[in-house]
Amino acid sequence: MKKDHRKPSFPTPTARAGDSPGPQTLAAIFADCGVTLSQRQIEQLWLYHGLLRSHNPELNLTRIHNFANMVLKLYVDSVLPAQLTALPSPLMDLGSGPGMPGIPLKIVRPELELVLAEGRAKRVAFLREVIDKLGLAGISVVDRNISATYTQPVAGVITRAVETIDQTLERIQGCLAQDGRVIFMKGPGCEPEIEQAGRQFEGRFALVEDRAYRLGQTANERRLVVFQRLDAPPAVLASRAARRHRVIEIASETNSRFKSLKKVLGGRGIKKEGQALLAGGKPVAEMLAAYPERCLAWITSGDQPAPPADAPAEMQWLQLTDALFQSLDLFGTHAPLLCIQVPAIDPWSPQEGFPQGCSLLAPFQDPENIGAVIRSAAAFGVAQVILLSESAHPYHPKALRAAGGTTAHVRLRQGPALAELPRQLAIFALSADGQPIDQVDFPKAFGLLVGLEGEGVPEVFRAAAVRIPMAPAVESLNAASAAAVALYEWRRREG
Repeated sequence: MKKDHRKPSFPTPTARAGDSPGPQTLAAIFADCGVTLSQRQIEQLWLYHGLLRSHNPELNLTRIHNFANMVLKLYVDSVLPAQLTALPSPLMDLGSGPGMPGIPLKIVRPELELVLAEGRAKRVAFLREVIDKLGLAGISVVDRNISATYTQPVAGVITRAVETIDQTLERIQGCLAQDGRVIFMKGPGCEPEIEQAGRQFEGRFALVEDRAYRLGQTANERRLVVFQRLDAPPAVLASRAARRHRVIEIASETNSRFKSLKKVLGGRGIKKEGQALLAGGKPVAEMLAAYPERCLAWITSGDQPAPPADAPAEMQWLQLTDALFQSLDLFGTHAPLLCIQVPAIDPWSPQEGFPQGCSLLAPFQDPENIGAVIRSAAAFGVAQVILLSESAHPYHPKALRAAGGTTAHVRLRQGPALAELPRQLAIFALSADGQPIDQVDFPKAFGLLVGLEGEGVPEVFRAAAVRIPMAPAVESLNAASAAAVALYEWRRREG
């Protein structure tokens, strides 16, 4: 990144507010700021100045009325970026308003292809009149507010708009080409904006230039901040992805593939189909990175992101209507879903006992509790989670969400029913009737049993149960929370 906070020293303009307004005075102010204009450029800028003055009472194009200040703070300010950084072409002037910086830039750099983006109809009409009367070629007006849905490609964007840097980077997602540059004409105190944008768009945009300068030798300080795009626009990524993956469009709820997806919203359907739906940007990305062979389909609607470039080519891309997608997006993420192959869960028999460490026995019927306890098991390093036959499916959408992306990283076993657990095993049950957990010596290999929601653990296990001390006014903890506390206490003592 080029970072330069030195303030270039321009000669003090000789034209003062008292000088007679005119083309040569205008040219002198430019010259004193290091910009030499041709006769044609002087004439065009003077004509532009006249149009701006004549339309200003009606359109409120600028609040600056003094001639010298207009030239310095509007026209010179607009063209100085051309001296400080390389301007890409075609270049969009985002939020052009009365045509700044676009019109002055086009005059002094006629080879640039300019696009003036302006959403206000009266200002659009003004810009078109200016272009016509100045005889400018290679410049056009986009009469709309630019958002991420605008996809006409440009190589660069320049803006004097007052919105924050991160807001602008989000706005131009659809149109700025890969490696394209966004040139911000900011005031001096924009460090918080730069830092915020750097964090928010890490890996997508990089700060490549940061220059401080003045308008002549006045007190008017400026900052030129340039970000470069690292990724490609969504439309380009979608086109590439469509060549890599088989695309299937689904518009009817009677579609067999969609009906299969609906089934896996519940535990029975997951067992029958052997598939599950994963939601959330972080869990989806982690699954793609760690277990690409399990990733069966990328599911989107509308303009949601295409499958990432490193996704397995055999993965399908299912494009659903908004209504169908919403019926699968249980948590309202509005982000792509991932259909995954559910791995086989190996059976566990009481005859094999427990390996070294803690084996967590979970009978939870609430899928969110199953997900939460799997997350705790991953955090505290249990040897395995034994899912008793009462338990909800660990790949239920609610369980996956509560597990926070840890399900695939925990060894899951399928065990018997709670009532079929033999008493002779080294099982410590959590119960309010038990011995305080900080007084229990855990063996090297044991099972930690958490009871059913509401019912607790069977009577047969309460004689050797452990409890978590708590205030008398509280009868019990949530089962998944109790398991997390118990696992913490075990791990703390294990070191």
